Amino acid sequence: MSIWEYANPVKFMRLSGAVLPWLVPLAAICLLGGLIWGYTTPPDYRQGASVKIMFLHVPSAMMAINIWIMMLVASLIWIIRRHHVSALAAKAAAPIGAVMTLIALVTGAAWGQPTWGTWWEWDPRLTSFLVLFLFYLGYIALWEAVENPDSAADLTGVLCLVGSVFALLSRYAAHFWTQGLHQGSSLSVAPGERMSAVYRYPLYVCMIGFFLLFLILLLVRTRTEIRIRRTAALQAREARP
Repeated sequence: MSIWEYANPVKFMRLSGAVLPWLVPLAAICLLGGLIWGYTTPPDYRQGASVKIMFLHVPSAMMAINIWIMMLVASLIWIIRRHHVSALAAKAAAPIGAVMTLIALVTGAAWGQPTWGTWWEWDPRLTSFLVLFLFYLGYIALWEAVENPDSAADLTGVLCLVGSVFALLSRYAAHFWTQGLHQGSSLSVAPGERMSAVYRYPLYVCMIGFFLLFLILLLVRTRTEIRIRRTAALQAREARP
């Protein structure tokens, strides 16, 4: 069985309809459990209680970047293989990614104020993340502005490729420009930089919860886009003389 079989809208609808009832309770358990666990952890010895913003900030920032990469992959599949489900999945993911980016920006500002003494700084990672948010908005606007869905998928695929530069900068800017205020990665495999297990394990649970939430919303929105496409095709067929 090939994975490309699920680019068929009928098979995608059948599979997604089967897995959604299982994903919803699992996501709820991870999100609620992770956030409650995280917000009952003790204050950090340097950042105090403000460190608990991390349990919203880090998963949302992680998803904001990875959703754009997922959109890029889906757009390339559309451009190369012309599978409509991949184009619709990229379209469906964009508003979710925009909200995740906005959550990361707001929680980052709330975390930065007590830590850095300022709500905003033109730090390389913060700036590239803001530009990524603008790319999300531009991507959504471009889908709405182009009437032909295939042309819109082509144009937004190109935009996705350009925006991926800022997605990567958002992820690695703190390593490229050490003069920025933003701290290094919260989770690191480098020796001596491991986060305390008190914070690390609930953060892992929150990250899983955010990923499952995205997956649920992506499946629901993609199913909706497929139904909209079907309805438009039926209406066009009925309108023919």
